[in-house]
Amino acid sequence: MSAALYSRLITLTPPGTEAGRDAFNAPILTPGTPVQTLADFRAVSDGEKMQSGEVMATMAARFRVRWSPTLAAVTPRWALAFEGRGYDISGVKELGHRDQIEITASARAE
Repeated sequence: MSAALYSRLITLTPPGTEAGRDAFNAPILTPGTPVQTLADFRAVSDGEKMQSGEVMATMAARFRVRWSPTLAAVTPRWALAFEGRGYDISGVKELGHRDQIEITASARAE
């Protein structure tokens, strides 16, 4: 894939790690360190579904990034931010042999 296609900046944040427990025995989480990388962005589809009696529009997208050991650890538990919008990651797969990683995600349309 041409380097020119990796033109969109995304931020991926791993889930926090447990650093102990508070007085109520609830976990105290240390936030993960965000990783910024360039990606190829493709809008997949727009959809609408009913939730709690209201129509909710979602925007699905695919982000392709270059493979790296850090990005190979991305799972659906990570957070993805792109152009000021948070995305829920639904799938992560490796393309080729350590060539690219494709992240499928969706965001609620405002």
